[in-house]
Amino acid sequence: MSLNDDLLDNGNEPQPRRRKKRRGGLIALGICGTLLLVGVIAVGAYFANLAHNFDSGTKKFANALPDDKNRPKEDGSYNVLLLGSDSRQGEADEKTVSGQRADTIMLLHVPADGGQAYLISIMRDTWVDIPGHGKAKINAALDQGGIPLEVQTIEQLLDTRIDHVSGINFEGFRDLTNSVGGVTVDVPVAFTTEHGESYDKGPQKMNGDRALTFVRERYAFADGDYQRVRDQRAYIRGLMKAIGDPQNFANPLKVNDMVKTFSPYVQVDDSLNSTEAAKILMKMGPNGFKNMKMMTLPNAGTGWSDDGQSIVNLDEGAVQELSKAMKDGTMDQFAKTAGTD
Repeated sequence: MSLNDDLLDNGNEPQPRRRKKRRGGLIALGICGTLLLVGVIAVGAYFANLAHNFDSGTKKFANALPDDKNRPKEDGSYNVLLLGSDSRQGEADEKTVSGQRADTIMLLHVPADGGQAYLISIMRDTWVDIPGHGKAKINAALDQGGIPLEVQTIEQLLDTRIDHVSGINFEGFRDLTNSVGGVTVDVPVAFTTEHGESYDKGPQKMNGDRALTFVRERYAFADGDYQRVRDQRAYIRGLMKAIGDPQNFANPLKVNDMVKTFSPYVQVDDSLNSTEAAKILMKMGPNGFKNMKMMTLPNAGTGWSDDGQSIVNLDEGAVQELSKAMKDGTMDQFAKTAGTD
């Protein structure tokens, strides 16, 4: 008997029978409600456990964001500064790396109206004005004033407010790659490292060690860092596909393992917790996650500073167009002219 049959009961049947049917319906509803409640509790407990693992596992940047004075206003969008650590502890070139630097600088932009996301690589040798310090390479801001000055420098460059900061140790990529069973990366350009490790053009599955070598390599390319940032984005696309794979994403134990594995390598500002991260993902939406558009901050190629440093020159006009597009919510149109991966 359907629900419609109950609703259309014309009252001609004996009263006891009608009460019996109601009681049967109430019992069924009670069972369904109980099962639903148990399911909600189970799901809630699962996500609460994930949130706990993320919040307790990640380290916090102290005072990562500058004071509100003179900062760009909030506009409803989300902008997250992503910094990749170039720590070489235990690596061959450990002694050649000094000071605090960012090997990778990216800005994740989610427009105010949501439903899309953009990942913008900022070349680490980009020649910019660092507030209070004059002209220098953009990643020097970290050494001169820490995370707050790096944030302030990029906010000034793009005239847009950065909401959160996340720093990632590249060792985390190694372990996260292994935790998802390897990542298939569509290698843009074939190359061989100075140590003889070869990567063919096209899709290939990488374990953690090969992925780490892949995202670090720059000496094998004629255009150095330009190709490296493209390779890093290729890896991110592969990682996103791996995480979104039903064998991983639909497996609570696998997801929990990924979070527990990766979070110790992540450092975030003190306002970026699991709840805030969930808000960003929800605003981004499934389409924004699956079809994230990736590009490099517009530049005019390499050159030399007055004091003899090899630098990346800004394309000032295009950067202003990017800034305007981020404010106006017209990033899609900008991406068509600027080009994406």
